Amino acid sequence: MTHVVFPMPKTLQDWLAYIERQHPKSIEMGLGRVRDVAARMGLGKPAKQVVTVAGTNGKGSTVAFIEAVAREAGLRVGAYTSPHLLAYNERVRIDGRDADDEALIDAFAAVEAARGGVPLTYFEFGTLAALRLFERARLDLAILEVGLGGRLDATNLVDADVAVVTTVDLDHQDWLGDDREAIGVEKAGIARAWKPLVVGDDDPPASVLRHAYAIGASAIRAGSDFFFERLDDARWRWRELDYALDLPLPTLAAPVQLRNAAIAIAALRALEIDIPDEAFARGIAKARLPGRLQRFERRGAAVFVDVGHNPQAARELAAWLRDSPAAGRTHAVYAALGDKDAAAVVAAFEGAVDAWWLAGSLGAGARGIAVAVLAERLRGSVAAEGLRHPDPAAALMAALQAAGPGDRVLVFGSFHAAEAALRTLHGLDSEARPDAGV
Repeated sequence: MTHVVFPMPKTLQDWLAYIERQHPKSIEMGLGRVRDVAARMGLGKPAKQVVTVAGTNGKGSTVAFIEAVAREAGLRVGAYTSPHLLAYNERVRIDGRDADDEALIDAFAAVEAARGGVPLTYFEFGTLAALRLFERARLDLAILEVGLGGRLDATNLVDADVAVVTTVDLDHQDWLGDDREAIGVEKAGIARAWKPLVVGDDDPPASVLRHAYAIGASAIRAGSDFFFERLDDARWRWRELDYALDLPLPTLAAPVQLRNAAIAIAALRALEIDIPDEAFARGIAKARLPGRLQRFERRGAAVFVDVGHNPQAARELAAWLRDSPAAGRTHAVYAALGDKDAAAVVAAFEGAVDAWWLAGSLGAGARGIAVAVLAERLRGSVAAEGLRHPDPAAALMAALQAAGPGDRVLVFGSFHAAEAALRTLHGLDSEARPDAGV
């Protein structure tokens, strides 16, 4: 039998395509395979201190706040996040800069050399590469965003000095469980014995607190151990026992970002690092993250792009729409992936949207669906009667044509929808990428 030998990848895009083919599934929970490869690579701790961030929503924003404050304090910081919006390089940041192609290629090659045929998912391969880059960068702090769940996620290879669970709500039920209690067990699995666990929910699942108690992790809870409140149109206050900070409002616009910033401060306060008050103020004000109610102006209409894709995120977006009424009409461009509860997402917007524009997501890969399938899942709702388009870019262009001065257009439903909107608004060419989002 003749064996075909394929040449090794050369460019970053070649490597990403190669990595996508190395496991028959896009997701496979479990740490055994990735732990074996990490041992062969000789990976040590990626930084002097590590914060790992899990949660249903708010992970990326919380990472951005922690990163910005820590850098303002003069620390050398690495941040690992997923999925990306426009380029894979966004997933690995060192000292505020995305990793360049050459660094990623070198790290991928190191993973490939060590795995010895062990099948790794796209996310696992990328996590090992990021950990290698961080270890070599001699970081003071590494911030790791969990990809899915927590307990069995590849990022949980690393023992966190501080673990964070931002929120716990329904998403990825096929993998994590059917209710908040079951999902909470998976999220809390990133906590370590006798180390702090920051909990961002005011009313977290009992399973999260039960796990913390069982392993001796000290739970630091929003609404019990730390508090936050808006003071006026420009300031807010974070406080705990015998300590308080008066801070500028985050530049990230959504009201929920105040909670994410408060969680980030609690995580940093739990580390054994001295952070000046001024660094908190500057970092909270400077933190940026694309696709989180990111605003654009087009012909007098405001356009907002958000990665929100599950019922909890939808409720937050809808509350923001109701609390911030537009001068004109509100148009919603919605594109969901096939494994999301689209009906529950749309139900959150009842009475908050004047016109719906539905889009297919076939360009997102295996989890994408046609717009006709999305509309069928929304049957009986006002959204189901919205105009249908094959993809988010087409739906956005149609919505912009219909929107007048004073109107606003919200694009949401998936990272795929946000990516397509940003490419359209920036005038960028579409670029295929693997089905690696969450």
